[in-house]
Amino acid sequence: MRETLAPEVVDVLVNRHRQFLSFLERRVGSRAAAEELLQAAYVKGLERGGGLRDGESAVAWFYRLLRNALIDFYRHREAERRALEGHAADVAAGLEGDAALEDAVCQCVHALIPTLKDDYAAILRTVEMEGATVGEAAARLSITPGNAAVRLHRARQALRERLAVACGTCADHGCLDCTCEKSKQ
Repeated sequence: MRETLAPEVVDVLVNRHRQFLSFLERRVGSRAAAEELLQAAYVKGLERGGGLRDGESAVAWFYRLLRNALIDFYRHREAERRALEGHAADVAAGLEGDAALEDAVCQCVHALIPTLKDDYAAILRTVEMEGATVGEAAARLSITPGNAAVRLHRARQALRERLAVACGTCADHGCLDCTCEKSKQ
């Protein structure tokens, strides 16, 4: 059975909450991040500190726990930064090929969008052609973001159905080399 912290040790750690929070906040620069780290440290302290009896040694031990939490925090943040930089580089590299891809996309899509409901056509133009986010499209179209997401989903589905009817197998194969009758007209 796991031994729990002595009540006097818990009292000492709880009474120093503000000091611990201040210690963390100065190092992470964010009150929210500091509170999250402190909460996690308290949980870890309760799980691992059963052998502590002296309140002052508990404080030193808890500061050591906080320093370790800070090291983990900065390691995690650095790993996130590297991942985001890698993703940004991948996106930037992919943008160079996007112009050629846009030129190759089936002209049927552009011809079929006006045949959709006005609400569907508007959201498709805003998100797919202008590159707006769903939130931006919602603001432009004066609807809620949730409504915009649903409308975009339904618009894509309606366009997919229209493409299947108009282009047949061409639509099934990505429409990159469209040879359907609709595009020749």
